[in-house]
Amino acid sequence: MSDTADHPQIYLITPPTLDLSTFPDRLAACLDTTDVSCVRLSLASRDEAQIAKAADALREVTHARDVALVIDSHIQLVERLGLDGVHLLDAGRSVKASRKDLGDDAIIGSFCGNSAHAGMTAGELGADYVSFGPVGTTALGSGAIAPLDLFEWWSQMIEVPMVAEGALDVDLIRALTPFTDFFGIGDEIWGSDDAAAALSALVKAMQEA
Repeated sequence: MSDTADHPQIYLITPPTLDLSTFPDRLAACLDTTDVSCVRLSLASRDEAQIAKAADALREVTHARDVALVIDSHIQLVERLGLDGVHLLDAGRSVKASRKDLGDDAIIGSFCGNSAHAGMTAGELGADYVSFGPVGTTALGSGAIAPLDLFEWWSQMIEVPMVAEGALDVDLIRALTPFTDFFGIGDEIWGSDDAAAALSALVKAMQEA
């Protein structure tokens, strides 16, 4: 993953459950209509066989289009499933060990909530990117949001690329476009009958900012 000189790049996040009879085609439609830099397999399941089956299906779609595929948390599955890296959920605490296990070429990202300190720690330990969120108001989790000034400060002070994710809408995307490197988009589009069109609408808001 790399940052961009013009607009933030798109980082897609899968739903927690997938219908493999339809989702690969929905993902392919998104990748064929929008420039996407990375897809994150983010399943609620802890069934290794189920995760592997989903990873195999999505890897065919993403790698055919030169799009990176990373997985939430499951470090030991990255190499086994031919994935490009891992997205860690522990605010940087396992970045160093993950880098040692996966090597320099793997993508290692770290979700850091709304904590600049956790983000800086993750970056110092070797994370390729950090993600902050949720950006919008949500009843899920603690309800604490990652505020706009966190992204403003990070963009001015820190070189490690950042992802803005969680409860995004067109207004938040317009506000964050000058400051973030990536938008992590998931639930915002998958609930739509036409996910590719929903994604295009969010990208249009980014381009209009």
